[in-house]
Amino acid sequence: MSLYDLPEFNFSGKLKKVLKGKNKTNIGIIASAVFLSIVFGFLAGAVTSVFFYSQFNNYSGETNLKPFPEIEEKEEKESYQSQISQEAATIRTVKESSPAVVSIMKREMEGGTGFIVSEDGLILTNKHVVLDKEADYTVFTNDGRKFPAKVLAIDPVEDLAVLKIEQENNTLFPVLKLGNSDSLEIGQAVIAIGNALAEFRNTVSVGVISGLGRKITASGGSFVETLEDVIQTDAAINKGNSGGPLLNLKGEVIGINTAMAIDAQSIGFAIPINKAKKDIEQVKTIGKIVYPFLGIRYTLINEKVKQEYDLSIDYGALIVDGGSSKPAIWPDSAAEKGGLKEGDILLEFNNEKITFENTLAKIIMKYNPGDNVVLKILRSEQEIIINVILDERSE
Repeated sequence: MSLYDLPEFNFSGKLKKVLKGKNKTNIGIIASAVFLSIVFGFLAGAVTSVFFYSQFNNYSGETNLKPFPEIEEKEEKESYQSQISQEAATIRTVKESSPAVVSIMKREMEGGTGFIVSEDGLILTNKHVVLDKEADYTVFTNDGRKFPAKVLAIDPVEDLAVLKIEQENNTLFPVLKLGNSDSLEIGQAVIAIGNALAEFRNTVSVGVISGLGRKITASGGSFVETLEDVIQTDAAINKGNSGGPLLNLKGEVIGINTAMAIDAQSIGFAIPINKAKKDIEQVKTIGKIVYPFLGIRYTLINEKVKQEYDLSIDYGALIVDGGSSKPAIWPDSAAEKGGLKEGDILLEFNNEKITFENTLAKIIMKYNPGDNVVLKILRSEQEIIINVILDERSE
């Protein structure tokens, strides 16, 4: 049996390419209030490259030893009590999450993970787990029941997808509560639950948030995607865990496990749950996932790009042609209707400056299809203002 595993990357001083491998295994049921393993058929393994920036802080200081033994004993006791409290919270979270964990299988060939987000059976997982919308998927719940599953929507930008299963006799499914990924702190304790290797269901690993705001680029065959602002964690994330939840000690989902590192220990990545909340709401209300769409192909400008294209500025987004099948401006798009041209440089999007850090993709995600926005453009060294109405982009 093959499994859809997480995007991986090699790390040996330099960042190398990531491999989404396939392992022959049996798929089991994952147990966590709303998790599910997703199984699918003959998707090719994807190869992923992950690029990230990290900072290391060294700490030094002095510790004043307490002169009284009884104070030292008290401090040790308080430290031990704290560890016991965290352990109890972890156990409680796992127990409370387990009833809603399921395995999803595609022709009983390949598997990943996911979790239930609504009582009527909506399931959130990774896009790379269910790319084949026409395939037959089966969900296995924690108590041994199985349900046919339908892919309702695939996110055109993020590595996310939503499935649906139907409950018997209109009874309700257990769900996982969604937390707030905007309030995360580096060092915060987290729990990952998933269908490890598509064989060891209900596998639990614990760790901390190691970093925030990471950027990864994943590719496999003709499939390429860049994910921004992902969570880095040292909780063990294994093959078969794609789409599984990353939880805080309150039992709230704060991320969707998406990538793991190879040739490096304890480096995994999860998409912040707040990025998925809009997807879930859109599926509930309009039955699909849509994004605002400008309709240009561009490269962000930094000092290197400035020199390469002999530009006068070192920020913005340069509209470029990607070849005969990849035009700089999409036909009949908002950009074409607004008069944008190849070679234009987008300086600002609704008065917000476009930089290598504050990317156009990040800015445009704040808007909705149909919004009227103002673009500041540099064309032939002249600044001009263009108004456009954003289009809709779906899968």
